Amino acid sequence: MTPLLALAAAMAAPSPAPAAPQSDDDKFRACLQLVDKDPEAAIAMAGQWRVSGSLIMARQCLGMAYAATQRWASAMTAFEQSAQAAQANQDVRAAGLWVQAGNAALAAKDAIKARGYFDAALILGTLKGPEAGEARLDRARALVATGDLPRARTDLDAALGLVPEDPLAWVLSAALARRMGDLGRAETDIAEAAKRAPDDASVALEAGNIAAMGGKVEAAKTAWLAAQRLQPNGPQGLAAARALAQFAPPAQPPADTPKP
Repeated sequence: MTPLLALAAAMAAPSPAPAAPQSDDDKFRACLQLVDKDPEAAIAMAGQWRVSGSLIMARQCLGMAYAATQRWASAMTAFEQSAQAAQANQDVRAAGLWVQAGNAALAAKDAIKARGYFDAALILGTLKGPEAGEARLDRARALVATGDLPRARTDLDAALGLVPEDPLAWVLSAALARRMGDLGRAETDIAEAAKRAPDDASVALEAGNIAAMGGKVEAAKTAWLAAQRLQPNGPQGLAAARALAQFAPPAQPPADTPKP
C-alpha cells in the first residue's frame, strides 16, 4: 500500500470510543485506595474532585486522608463539611459522617466540638441498633472529657444495651463508675470487659485502677503488670508502669567510702 493509500485508510478508520467518565462511586473507591497507599496523593485527588464532583464523597475521602496522616483538625473540618452537605441534601449518610467528624474531633482533643457532632448524628434518628450504640458510646467519651459525668452515664447505659459485646463499652462504663465513686458497679463492669477481652491492656489497666480503689494492692499490681506486659510501649503499658512505680522501694543513698 502506498503512503497516500495508508493515510487515507487511517483517516477512514473509525475513531476509538472516548473513555466513559468515572462515576463518583468509582472516584471514591480510587480515592480510598490512595488513602491506604499514598494519603498525600489522596488529599490532592479529593481537592480536585470536590470542584466538579460530589462534595459529600470528595470531602469524606479528604477527611479520611487527613486522618491517615493524623492531621485531626483538618480531618474534622472535612468530615463536618461532608456531613453538612449530606444533611442539606437529605442524604442518609449524614449521621455517619457526623460520627466521623466527632471521632476526628476527639482525636484532635476538642471534646466540645466532638459532643456537638455526636449530638448532630443522634438527633437525626437514622442510626439504629449497633450504629446507634457506638455513637452513644462515642458521645459518652466526649461528655466525660467535658466533665458531664451524669449524661455520660446515661449514654453508656444505653450503649451497653445496644452493643453489649463491645468490651470498650464495659471498660468505659467501669472507668466512669470508678470516677463517680461506685466501686461495686466498677468491679462488675470490668469483670464483663475481661470476659470479652481478656488480653486487652486497657482492660488490665482499668482492672488495676479499680482494685487499687478498693484497697486490693496485690490484685492491682498483678493487673498493672499484665497491662505492662501486653503493651510495654503503648499508653496503657506506660500508665501501668507509672502506677507500679509508687510501690518501688526508695533508692538507697550510696554508702560512704571509708577514708584511707
